[in-house]
Amino acid sequence: MSVEETGWVTVALVGKTRGNRGEVTAVVLSSRPERYQDLQEVFLFGPGLPEAGERREVEEAWYHLQTLVLKFRGVDTISEAESLYGAEVRIPASQRISLDEGEYFESDLIGCEVVDRQSGQSLGKVSAWDDGGGSGLLVVGDLLIPFARAICVEINPAAKRITVELPEGLKDLNRP
Repeated sequence: MSVEETGWVTVALVGKTRGNRGEVTAVVLSSRPERYQDLQEVFLFGPGLPEAGERREVEEAWYHLQTLVLKFRGVDTISEAESLYGAEVRIPASQRISLDEGEYFESDLIGCEVVDRQSGQSLGKVSAWDDGGGSGLLVVGDLLIPFARAICVEINPAAKRITVELPEGLKDLNRP
């Protein structure tokens, strides 16, 4: 489901417990790691949690050896923290950070129609994002398109459209 459909943005995934005060590690899902230090309230989604999400106040957020550590108010033991393993840490879409010009949220690219500039032909819709190194890859059917300015020449998430100039042979590179 898209951000527009759910109204939520997943900003982290809860990992293992850390320490004995109910702290958890988290997998960061943002290119701006500093954003987590300003989190005050999040909603947790996942197995064993309410379908509408469970509101949690962030008591502390810090990095230990490049790993994000979160302490939620009311989670004070290892067993309480263990019950959160695998949960998605979400915020309302209205609280997303501001991006610089030319930056995009991965979630806004999902569902965009990808159009070949030369032929005007639709190549399909972006179904996923792959962090396969470098600038990332747009997954469009069997096609993996590098998310690079030289290839993705027009990007308009509001119109759900990305215009590309594919290098010769790219269409055949990933075909079965």
